[in-house]
Amino acid sequence: MALVYELVWRVLHVLLQLQRAAVSWFQARAWKRTWLLWRRAAAAVLLPLALGFANQKKLGTAAGKRPIRRCRVLTDGKALEKLPLHVGLLVAEEEAQYTDIANVVVWCMALGISYVSVYDNEGVFRRNSSRLTEEIIKQQKELLGSESCKYSAEFLNNGTDAQEKVSWCQTVVKVWSPDDGKLGIVRAAQQLCKAVEQKESTSKDITVSVLDSLLRESKNIPDPELVLKFGPVESTLGFLPWHIRLTEFISLPSHKDVSYDDFLCALRRYSTCEQRLGK
Repeated sequence: MALVYELVWRVLHVLLQLQRAAVSWFQARAWKRTWLLWRRAAAAVLLPLALGFANQKKLGTAAGKRPIRRCRVLTDGKALEKLPLHVGLLVAEEEAQYTDIANVVVWCMALGISYVSVYDNEGVFRRNSSRLTEEIIKQQKELLGSESCKYSAEFLNNGTDAQEKVSWCQTVVKVWSPDDGKLGIVRAAQQLCKAVEQKESTSKDITVSVLDSLLRESKNIPDPELVLKFGPVESTLGFLPWHIRLTEFISLPSHKDVSYDDFLCALRRYSTCEQRLGK
């Protein structure tokens, strides 16, 4: 009888182990299936978000290059108490960045600034004015997109009043070099002295207006009201000394990677400054 009880007990024990194994197997299968469903559900929800974030990040990088839209430019322009008619860009740094300067020129165009002058002490932009012109046109299309057709520039060639027109004129761009600064004054003085020596004129004929006419390559371009100086050098580096008697200078750390907000901040500073005009 004891042998029968022991046999029955063993059978029951085996059945219990089988039951536990079956329950564990079904639980594992159910958990795996549930986990798989959760993973699929999470992927369906989170993957679009992840892709959207990646695209937003990519667009955010692009937005760093395209910081302005026409609606914002119009708002920014109207918010300024005064806008300079002529802005000079003085690069006081060793390495010239064509794209960054082209960006600033395009921002000036978008805000409705009529004249932009570009100058560096080494004359790099002057020697490569065609490259700068191409970069300005390229950045105009890239930064303004479909609105680019509403903003155009007119590039004055070096040494003459001849003009290279791009669409209809809204902004005049001129590239200067040290030859247009102090050396220009020296050449004008030599020309006046030669005229007196050859008795084509007298010393009494030499006036400020005569000298002014000799120094101005184009009489249609007004003196710059604002010059943005890029770089740590505390000097005008010979930037058109005859034309900046009443010019406001604002310094920025560098023209490399300069942002639209930095540019707009400088214009706000100019719009609030008080110009006594020698009084």
